[in-house]
Amino acid sequence: MLYPPLATGVSPQATGGWSLPTSSHRCQPSGNRWLVKDGRVDLAIGVSPQATGVQLLVEEYKEKIKYYCSVDDVQIRSNPKNTSNVNAQIEGEDMVVMQHIRSGDWVVVLDEHGIDVGSVQMADLLGDAGITGASTLSFCIGGPYGHGKQVHERANVTIKLSSMVLNHQIALIVLLEQLYRAWTILKGQKYHH
Repeated sequence: MLYPPLATGVSPQATGGWSLPTSSHRCQPSGNRWLVKDGRVDLAIGVSPQATGVQLLVEEYKEKIKYYCSVDDVQIRSNPKNTSNVNAQIEGEDMVVMQHIRSGDWVVVLDEHGIDVGSVQMADLLGDAGITGASTLSFCIGGPYGHGKQVHERANVTIKLSSMVLNHQIALIVLLEQLYRAWTILKGQKYHH
């Protein structure tokens, strides 16, 4: 395990063998963390077309994050099988997302039932991803009905951005802001207070 077990008793099985740091743990920049110039973050998102305002915010945060690593957002067409059957929609999105995940990726699934993370813990996740040997950190935001079985099984860790259910476009904006915040924490910059 990369971190000490959570005080709340989350088991390694529930987290894919990864547990979050306790609240007393503080992220410290370190030489054995993610190699910034070689690092890459992929965002696989089950989405409908993004609204103009959302796209503006996405581009703004991608521009900020590019100073730390490259970021690609892969937008997966929601309901690729064009069916009214919810299970078929989930399965179709699941298959398409799995096509974008490479064997060496460190996969973080965003799900309302995932582990609750704070900003410092997100920085730890980002910083320690390099220890795993992964060159790409892939975050997966589900479509309207969430992720399928394959994506959940492939996840190295499942986290939640909020206890509330978020529209995938709002989740993307929150995720990008938190990734930017995490990089500034890792670099000891003054964005996070």
